[in-house]
Amino acid sequence: MKIAIIGGGAAGIMAAITAKRLNRDLQVDIFDANKSIGKKILASGNGRCNISNTSISSKNYLGENPTFVDFALKEFDFKAFEKFCKTIGLLLDIKENSKVYPLSNEAKSVTNLFLLTLEELNVNIFCEHFVQKVEKKDDKFLIYANDKEFKTYDKVLISSGLAAAPQLNATQIGLEIASSFGHTFNPTYPSLVGLQTKETYKGKLQGVKKECSVGLYINGSFEEEILGDVLFTAYGVSGFAILDISQRAVLALTQFYDVELRVNFFPKTNPNDLANQIQTLFKNLPKQKAVDILTGIVSNKIAPILLEIFKIDINTRTDDINTKQIKSLAHQLNSWRLKVVDTQGFSHAEASGGGVRTCEVDNKTYESKIVRNLFFAGEVLDIVGNRGGYNLHFAWASGYLVGKNLANI
Repeated sequence: MKIAIIGGGAAGIMAAITAKRLNRDLQVDIFDANKSIGKKILASGNGRCNISNTSISSKNYLGENPTFVDFALKEFDFKAFEKFCKTIGLLLDIKENSKVYPLSNEAKSVTNLFLLTLEELNVNIFCEHFVQKVEKKDDKFLIYANDKEFKTYDKVLISSGLAAAPQLNATQIGLEIASSFGHTFNPTYPSLVGLQTKETYKGKLQGVKKECSVGLYINGSFEEEILGDVLFTAYGVSGFAILDISQRAVLALTQFYDVELRVNFFPKTNPNDLANQIQTLFKNLPKQKAVDILTGIVSNKIAPILLEIFKIDINTRTDDINTKQIKSLAHQLNSWRLKVVDTQGFSHAEASGGGVRTCEVDNKTYESKIVRNLFFAGEVLDIVGNRGGYNLHFAWASGYLVGKNLANI
């Protein structure tokens, strides 16, 4: 029996290994557009590879139906993944925050071990093969790649991901193939990505980084709040808190909703206490410029913008600023509003949202409900995880389930 896997990422690799271990008589061919497989694995966790997470549930995922992941996460939970890793010689480092990395702290060691396992199992890997289309004739699949025809596959797995990281040859060919077989998909969007904001002063804050709490408001209604690093950039904001909150923010943007962030620079201090601290500093140094004294509280890039927002001259002395103005300054620092207008796009995104609708895929086998022996796994499906190893774990789990079913004659 011949199996074709389109996409040599985490899901495709896991499916190939699982299938071949269960049925050594299979011919398994992986087609990947890159010079080597696992390019996104190499890029994950800033090269350290945040490979999984010990605490996972459907609450860590977004999509039309996030509970679609439940069976896969049950069948291939973290303990199952850890056991699998040991079979290929990969030891794991579990952090206190539940994130999991390879003990080597290097993504390259992960892809090396996977590649060695694939070679040992005699899986055929066709690198730099750009799949153009897939057809089905007489119950067999034909793969067209690099203007060549690869014939008579019994089963096909689409695990080619979506458009995030086009610099790694990421495309939406998986959706094109799915559509050609009658599948529908939800619009794709960048996820875990920096956000562009409307404010004209944003460039002046470039380089400012601080741990803040970030609230997300959609059409004026509060959605969620996340604590983490915020980095101001020339285009708007980035940092871990922004990447995390971007998932719901960008989805709302695709629906043409109004999206606003409220950044709290002092999440552990309420506005009244902060106002009292500022007032005390101003009272103790009455002849100093307010902008200079404020730099003892916030970045020297934030201080002048803070005064500018309230139309206070930059040369104003502290004793010329009244109590009402001080309260306004403190409130601004506890609730700095930013209107989100766009993202940094797929080239800067860690993942993609949207994809093949999960209602058209069996949640236990990941086989198409429309076309027999056609399977989907990983990012190409309308499932996207939070930052922290969740996307990779879904790729492993879905690939594992597909691999079991690819092996069945």
